[in-house]
Amino acid sequence: MAFVSGCGGLGVAGGRAAVCSRETSFGGQAVAAAPVGQRAQMPVAPLMPTMPTIEAMRHRKRGRKLNKPADQRKALLRALTTELIRHGRISSTLARCKEVRRCADHMIQLSKDGSLHARRQAMGLVSLRPDPLVVLPFNSP
Repeated sequence: MAFVSGCGGLGVAGGRAAVCSRETSFGGQAVAAAPVGQRAQMPVAPLMPTMPTIEAMRHRKRGRKLNKPADQRKALLRALTTELIRHGRISSTLARCKEVRRCADHMIQLSKDGSLHARRQAMGLVSLRPDPLVVLPFNSP
């Protein structure tokens, strides 16, 4: 039986006392034998001090990586944004939907501007550059 230091102070692997039928040595201390089927009283070892974990702050780390390389992530967000504009809703994971929300909000801001430059930027954001998808947000009130 192995000793585990971080199991809540019980000093036994898995956080449970062992079932013993004979005397054993545990950490240099003798453990009295218990009748078969009963738990033996194991000595409780002091908890070892642990080093504090250092978690860095995520300054200037905007956006999610979605476990994909940059080109795949960009294509995925472009396709999901196109489907969101075309159908009005998408079905995807929560992290992807949160990222698509950023892209869709940017498209809405571009459509509110309404200039030629904003229209061309919007055409660069949707996949396959379908003209009706860019015209739709720009012409709606």
